[in-house]
Amino acid sequence: MRKIFTTLCLLALSASAVLAQTSLQQLVDRQATQEPLKGSAWGIYAVDASGKVLASHNAGTRLLPASNRKLVTTGVALHAFGPDYRFRTSLGYTGTIEPDGTLNGDLYIIGGGDPTLGSADTAYVLKADALFWKWKTLLREKGIERIHGRIIGDGSSYEGDLEHASWDYNDSGTYYGTGGNALCFYENAIDMQVSATRVGQPINLTRIYPETPWLNVVNYGVTGPVGSGNSLFLFTTDFSEKAEMRGYFGVDRRPKIESTSNKYGDLTCAYYFWKNLRDTGWEVTGGYAHVNRGGHIQGSDFVEMEKAGQPVVLGYTEGPRLADIARLTNVRSDNFYAEALLRAMGETATGTAEYDSCLVAESVVLRDLGLQLDQVSFADGSGLSSMNFVTPEWLVSYLQAIQKSPAFPAFLASIPQPGEGTLSMIRFPGSDRVRMKSGSITGALCYSGYILDASGKPAVTFSILTNNSLAGTSEVRSVLVQLIRQMVQ
Repeated sequence: MRKIFTTLCLLALSASAVLAQTSLQQLVDRQATQEPLKGSAWGIYAVDASGKVLASHNAGTRLLPASNRKLVTTGVALHAFGPDYRFRTSLGYTGTIEPDGTLNGDLYIIGGGDPTLGSADTAYVLKADALFWKWKTLLREKGIERIHGRIIGDGSSYEGDLEHASWDYNDSGTYYGTGGNALCFYENAIDMQVSATRVGQPINLTRIYPETPWLNVVNYGVTGPVGSGNSLFLFTTDFSEKAEMRGYFGVDRRPKIESTSNKYGDLTCAYYFWKNLRDTGWEVTGGYAHVNRGGHIQGSDFVEMEKAGQPVVLGYTEGPRLADIARLTNVRSDNFYAEALLRAMGETATGTAEYDSCLVAESVVLRDLGLQLDQVSFADGSGLSSMNFVTPEWLVSYLQAIQKSPAFPAFLASIPQPGEGTLSMIRFPGSDRVRMKSGSITGALCYSGYILDASGKPAVTFSILTNNSLAGTSEVRSVLVQLIRQMVQ
């Protein structure tokens, strides 16, 4: 009787599992034939811990992953560097340090790729004044009490363009489309207050933070009629210190802060440390400057001066743990941090932070994890590029492979659960067992990640990528959440 009872129990559990799988696949098949997914390019792939396929639709179709790309960037970086890795920012000098504490020469801030310098996010990051206090302490420890020279921001160890060339021109002027070299400040963003005036008249535009005295912003923004929305974009480039605000801001819209792109994070960092030194009683006889692409010193007047020197390194400070940066990257879907992680991999592995080298460095790690790359294509680290293509099946394979990495606990901890960050609008019974990354750009909405069992281990690994839907984001999201809820159940 005991054997019969056991057999019946096993059969019941097996039947229940088949029913659950069938229900999920039936839901997938039904959604594929109706709006908002009907006619769009989309795919789903979900497997359980044993590798059994729970749902599949267009699993081998290459699609834009949007910010699901960050799952690969953060996981590979954690695997390559380790969760406890910290970026270093060094101070160096040219000239001589006199016995009385005078530096007769220039002080260099030498960037090491830390994307968090001067960040507004203080969860893991020192405020700018606290960081500058550390730098001043380091200077005093090395016998420097005053500086008869300039403060020079040097981010030149990262070669190549600040942003990927495939990014939309509009995006490169926004906070989410800003890039950088090895030295940044405030995530290379500038906050500007905008407000409407009268229809047809220029908007009010005021720069808030950080100060960028060299930047000449021309205001071509116009107050639009009721219902015209917000189409403001800052058009800017690292070729010039001039920028233009263009577009419309509806007369019925409330004042808001537009976060825009700062192409001179290294110069901004030098300016703020120079200002802090002077404000706290330090004697600094020179101004502030940065090292340009050609390796020359360039001041706030953008007149190119002599070739940058080879500074003697005094010491360094360290940023937050990579595990913390990875969490900020995934929870906030922070493009700037993601690009910094990819470029750090390229610089470390190949000696150059050019995008092509960065992708080569990343591919080596992915192959080391046992992944094939013949069905995917990556262009940047954040997913902002329209040249990223990946299949749902490959993303699931990656999410399975990274579980074997020693860095997996940190990677899993970096992935948000519903209610956090970009998932703040998603909550449902059992959602506390979900860890997933969202991805959203025009026409694309994606979710990939894990559903955990009672012990916190991945029970289901899934990827849902949708492209080219004409429906609104909220309508598509509702369907995708329905699929995820079915997986949880």
